[in-house]
Amino acid sequence: MKTNKYCFALDLIDDQEAIAQYKEYHKKVWPEIIKSIKDAGIIALEIYLVANRLFMIMEMETKFSLQNKQRQDADNPVVQEWESLMWKYQQALPSAAPGEKWMLMENIFSL
Repeated sequence: MKTNKYCFALDLIDDQEAIAQYKEYHKKVWPEIIKSIKDAGIIALEIYLVANRLFMIMEMETKFSLQNKQRQDADNPVVQEWESLMWKYQQALPSAAPGEKWMLMENIFSL
């Protein structure tokens, strides 16, 4: 199966207790969030952490649309509740536009 991949970056608030809480939430992601991810055509999603920087890799079906996923999330009250809760731990990257959270990364090398 042919797939596409997106990578994103975002920072957490630089506080070890807050980072630990954020990691705990991600050990038990709400089932509605998992369902919304899968329903959008995302096949795999991983989040990595170094210091307070998050790196997310999403692999999705070729028919996946980032704009459609954003619209679906905006219309889903449970996703919005999760996003509000997570934003208590997150902070935008210094180069982010106002209101921008996860920033799409540019692929500069592949082997």
